[in-house]
Amino acid sequence: MKQIQNLQEALNSINTGNPVLIYFSGENCSVCKVLKPKIEEGIKNNFPLFETYEVQTDIHKEITSHFTVFSIPTMLVFFDKKEFFRKGRNISVSMFIEELKRPYNLMTK
Repeated sequence: MKQIQNLQEALNSINTGNPVLIYFSGENCSVCKVLKPKIEEGIKNNFPLFETYEVQTDIHKEITSHFTVFSIPTMLVFFDKKEFFRKGRNISVSMFIEELKRPYNLMTK
């Protein structure tokens, strides 16, 4: 995942129109550290067109507040420049991947 350093960079990545996943995490969040590689692998193996980014919430508070993220980890998924859904805290990686399949296939064909 690429690290996002400022709000404009986040908005530019979304405005490409490509499928985008932004992963909000924190330095001292053990759940974030365990979940991140599983999400990265699932996205890479199933959705090659997805662009994945990470925002460190404890460092980039402006970005975190802009997207109204209140807990970590939180994942925001964007299709066609619009937020499609957000998932947070305790999620099933396999269910998350299944939820992405249909909209991904519709938006990328």
